Amino acid sequence: MLTDKQRSIVLNEMLEKLELPESAYIKAKERYDSLGLWFDKSECKKYNPHIFPQGSFRLGTAIRPLDDKAEYDLDLSCKLRVGVSKESHTQKELKQIIGREVSAYRSVNGIKAPVEEKHRCWRLEYADELSFHIDIVPCIPAAAVRQRFLFESMRKAGETDILATNVSQLAVSITDDRHAGYASICDDWHGSNPEGYALWFEDRMSQLRSVLEARAQIDPVPSFKLKSPLQRVVQLLKRHRDQMFKGHEEMKPISIIITTLAARAYKGEADIGIALHNILNSMDRYIAAHAPRVPNPVNPEEDFADRWNMPEGKKANLEGNFMRWLVQARTDIDLLNTANSNFLKDHIEKRFMLTLNAAELSKKIGIVDEEKQEVTPQFHVIAHQPPKPWRQ
Repeated sequence: MLTDKQRSIVLNEMLEKLELPESAYIKAKERYDSLGLWFDKSECKKYNPHIFPQGSFRLGTAIRPLDDKAEYDLDLSCKLRVGVSKESHTQKELKQIIGREVSAYRSVNGIKAPVEEKHRCWRLEYADELSFHIDIVPCIPAAAVRQRFLFESMRKAGETDILATNVSQLAVSITDDRHAGYASICDDWHGSNPEGYALWFEDRMSQLRSVLEARAQIDPVPSFKLKSPLQRVVQLLKRHRDQMFKGHEEMKPISIIITTLAARAYKGEADIGIALHNILNSMDRYIAAHAPRVPNPVNPEEDFADRWNMPEGKKANLEGNFMRWLVQARTDIDLLNTANSNFLKDHIEKRFMLTLNAAELSKKIGIVDEEKQEVTPQFHVIAHQPPKPWRQ
């Protein structure tokens, strides 16, 4: 069995292979800044626009895709902070305001692919040295009454007043062309809070209150060179999930559930291996028996696992496959403690699709593999191959 130090070396070797190339972060930052400057000088300037990243780039949990030729994606929000409200504009009008500027930006910057309209966003497709697309979600600040409701909901859920205050003030209302009132004046737009979720995640990540300090209005893409154990754990879990469900993507656990449960289970462990073990063995305790099963921490009435009980979710057996993935992940992570570099190399390639050099790994962790050594895992193996996702 490996020592904690040896295990950390193995995990860091895996994470080095898993991390996005520096060029991806640089390119994302360049494109994000460029869009921010465009909106600041465009006709939208009168609306006091705020462009900010969301999703895995914002959280610092982005990973390489299984297919190296796959596109990278950066999710952004464009919040118009003045001059647009639910009383003055429809969702469609707000989306068109943002869409016109995105189209103008595309034309001026020589982007060949046309702007693509999605249900909630506009997509810019880049096709240069690094395949990249950016999804831009139009939004406006949530009404004061909504912010107050979210504040009270978070306090009731056990969050501190300061966190609930800071998070609730970042809530937004977004556009969605599937909404019944999309083209008419109405007050029941879909709500979201990607900035608030990032703030909550950072609070869980650091377990410090310094993350709640006021922020600049153009928020930087998170540093990719300094990562907390929680971010690293989420990256490893997402990769294991991607490999286990390769070819069955419609049945895999979604990232927001993995990220939220991992953050709930994280207790500030400084060692990645210890954090990974503890999170895996306790994250299912934060799944409620009744709806909301996996509450959105910044909007406790929202259930990230709501699709589990929908017809298509039951057909894909989303809940069952989440539990199967969790059991398999526990086994596969435990086997990373095996003190045999050849076994580790093969195991990591099969379960994580990451290629390590056995000889180099052996040297780094300070173990000598005997020729033809037979590895006897110290943990029960559920199956030689990960169980296939199954439908009901």
